Amino acid sequence: MLQRIHLEIVRAVDRHGSLTAAADKLHLTQSALSHTVRKLEQHVATQIWHREGRTLRLTQAGEYLLAVANRVLPQLDHAEERMRQYAKGDRGTLRIGMECHPCYQWLLKIVSPYLSRWPDVDVDVKQKFQFGGIGALFGYEIDVLVTPDPLHRRGLKFEPVFDYEQVLVVGSRHPLKDAAYVVPEQLADEVLITYPVETDRLDIYNQFLSPAGILPRQHKVIETTDILLQMVASHRGVTALPRWLVEEYAAKLAIVPVRLGRKGIAKQIHLGVREADGDIDYLRAFLELARASKNSRSAATRLRKQGRRT
Repeated sequence: MLQRIHLEIVRAVDRHGSLTAAADKLHLTQSALSHTVRKLEQHVATQIWHREGRTLRLTQAGEYLLAVANRVLPQLDHAEERMRQYAKGDRGTLRIGMECHPCYQWLLKIVSPYLSRWPDVDVDVKQKFQFGGIGALFGYEIDVLVTPDPLHRRGLKFEPVFDYEQVLVVGSRHPLKDAAYVVPEQLADEVLITYPVETDRLDIYNQFLSPAGILPRQHKVIETTDILLQMVASHRGVTALPRWLVEEYAAKLAIVPVRLGRKGIAKQIHLGVREADGDIDYLRAFLELARASKNSRSAATRLRKQGRRT
């Protein structure tokens, strides 16, 4: 019978590179670990690793077992941690996954008041997942997924909490700075700077450039918002970001937002959670705080629009 220790061994050897290092990590003697591995291979009647001197290379069966370990062990760890929290009366940690680089700035506005209201809950933010955002939710790597592109699956619930417009960002001396809107052809000779995300998941490509069959002259990747916008302000390229974020940075950088297309690109930030976690009070509180931020943001937007009309 497969046991948890078998999965832990396979994962530990993969992470640490050898049986010796895995044994040390799992607090086992190397002989005990080797004996367990032999018993496992006898039980499943196949090799888990190819042994090449001191090097171990997973067989096809071993690769499958590693994939199972990476899915199952986080769920078991999460369940054990939750049981310890119940036993001690603790709240625990709210683990937030980010699939949206600029959303991090929005998240900071939620996390600060949340931590003040829930002093016995810690917050951890993850931006890289083994199986992607949806897999991270199902695999209990995270408890909340922040994403502008929800993928609805059975067992998950997504809620829109923040509306925004995706806009082109140019430097203050750029020829397009006074345009009412831009069309794809106008970006054919531009250097486009984006976050390190697959192009088919970037709105500037999948909702603007690609449908028109247009590519920028050059595509550069930068990880941090501050440096990205410094590059735009220095006329090293253009980018696409939420209008609200651009307006915040425009107070200190010479950048200008320009509408993408006549109608613009409307987007929403969604929060995804597991339906089974609906009774967790500190998780519900986070969602309610996020919804409240949506309402206050919408009111502020209406006031700005009214101010422009008067």
